[in-house]
Amino acid sequence: MRAREGAGGRGEARGDVRDLRVTAGAALVVGLAVLAVVAPWVAPFDPLAQADLVRTRLLAPLAVGPDGIIRWLGTDQLGRDVLSRLLYGARVSLLVGFLAAFLSAVLGTALGATAALGRSWVDRAVMALTDAALALPRLVLLLALVALFQPSTIVIILVLACTGWMPVARLARAELQGVLARPYAAAARAAGVGRFRLLARHLLPNALTPILVATALGVGNAITLEAGLAFLGLGIPAPAPSWGNMIATGRDALVQAPWIATIPGLAVAAAVVGCNLLADGWRDRLDPRTRGS
Repeated sequence: MRAREGAGGRGEARGDVRDLRVTAGAALVVGLAVLAVVAPWVAPFDPLAQADLVRTRLLAPLAVGPDGIIRWLGTDQLGRDVLSRLLYGARVSLLVGFLAAFLSAVLGTALGATAALGRSWVDRAVMALTDAALALPRLVLLLALVALFQPSTIVIILVLACTGWMPVARLARAELQGVLARPYAAAARAAGVGRFRLLARHLLPNALTPILVATALGVGNAITLEAGLAFLGLGIPAPAPSWGNMIATGRDALVQAPWIATIPGLAVAAAVVGCNLLADGWRDRLDPRTRGS
């Protein structure tokens, strides 16, 4: 009896930890997304506005500007309000992260399904293409592709999507092949169910959990990569704010005004941690092997 109670207590503790991770991750991600959506209404200043440069540049957080208004997160070298730029930058960085991860998941799932359901030569061709793409360093490939085109939000999203589908393709292929080996999938095929109907009604719903987890992890990865590209001068072009080019703007004043780069850096870290916590919580909650423990 005591052993059972102890096992039950440990199971409840693990369930509480999983719930806490999901709650914390969702709070971070949803909170940042809400701030990005309401940025035009809550941002105290125009993110591109430059007032009196001499009197407003490099104001520290909580400093009162010459107009009598508090700069909650200070100003940058051009006198622009850091809080306003942070809120508007969240719109760009989160949009890039979510759309790039979604497109990567769609493309990777489509290719993985093609490999799992196709003939043997189709499977070998898709996996050879995937392995060849994985052999290329992603950062080098990103730099090469971005350098070929004029950087913009659409270009960054497409480049990140086209360089991030490979792990999802391998994962989707493995999961779908595992589902195909189960009795109900074999029975559906024996009953004459077509490939597309089999995929939509029987295979994808039972293989979707790891793909969703990989997509959630991909959001944080895409946000980090966008920030890295912007830091190198290949991201969203200035003066449009994004977290990455805000960090790049603040690197020259890191000693004199550390808040310019530190605050958007903390925002990137919060978004990545939130996505990782959400993905880990989803994996443990939706995986039947851990859900019943």
